[in-house]
Amino acid sequence: MPCFNEAQTISKTVADFRAALPDATVYVFDNASTDDSAALATAAGATVIPVPQRGKGNVVRAMFRQIDADVYVMVDADDTYPAQEVEKLIRPVLQGDADMAAGDRLSTTYYSENTRPGHNFGNALVCFLVSLLWDKKVKDVMTGYRAFSRRFVKNCPVMSQGFEIETEITLHALDKRFTILEVPVAYRDRPEGSHSKLNTFNDGFRVLRMIFNLFLIYRPLPFFGGLGTLFLLIGCIFLVPVFIDYFRTGLVPRFPTLIFSTFLLLTGLLSWVMGLILDAIKKMSDREYELRLMDHYKV
Repeated sequence: MPCFNEAQTISKTVADFRAALPDATVYVFDNASTDDSAALATAAGATVIPVPQRGKGNVVRAMFRQIDADVYVMVDADDTYPAQEVEKLIRPVLQGDADMAAGDRLSTTYYSENTRPGHNFGNALVCFLVSLLWDKKVKDVMTGYRAFSRRFVKNCPVMSQGFEIETEITLHALDKRFTILEVPVAYRDRPEGSHSKLNTFNDGFRVLRMIFNLFLIYRPLPFFGGLGTLFLLIGCIFLVPVFIDYFRTGLVPRFPTLIFSTFLLLTGLLSWVMGLILDAIKKMSDREYELRLMDHYKV
């Protein structure tokens, strides 16, 4: 459980998951809370591990590095996800049917429970962009309720520092063709007096920037190829009138337009070449990743 100033909800969240998973160890990664979250989590029976670097991404990075388990469950400490539904996430991971089981809030009660229109719009926008750019239908990209296999956790690089971590994890799983299963789970809004740490605009911008950066890294040919095609089309549009004048009069009266269109055409060609080179590098990188991943599939 990532935790930052959740004194109002942490005790109940820990108790609920200890009751739902009596054989599991509950870890609370306290992200430099300034309230009594750490003490309350310890009193509720959790093992508390401090993470001084602020940001949910830093917490997840510590979680993935420090904990060894067969199945991992990650859940927010704000009492918004029901513990009684955790078995639905764990079961497909244990059975080998999924490397990541994500709790899908958006298909159930999220939009009726969540009272922040900006968050609702942001979730819908992120899901739309990911589904469009990766050509994969993803129902809930930013859910904070997930179960992972050991294979996934130990082969998932965590580069982000903040709330964009869920987006990074989802896109990594899509790119590396891990098996993802989205399981509908109920969602309830935070109890009165508990406040979200998510800033709609600042964190929303960081999520969108993460999508842009990972699209460039994971899919360089569509990115640079699309950009190159756009430059080529604009260059051709400016170049056509110059050629028409030349064929009619034998003269080129629009030298600035000729120079500008030529620049656009060269930029478009260079963008395509860049995309092809980066795509080849990406394929080699994927090949090496697959070879390393084979060690985690050995019995």
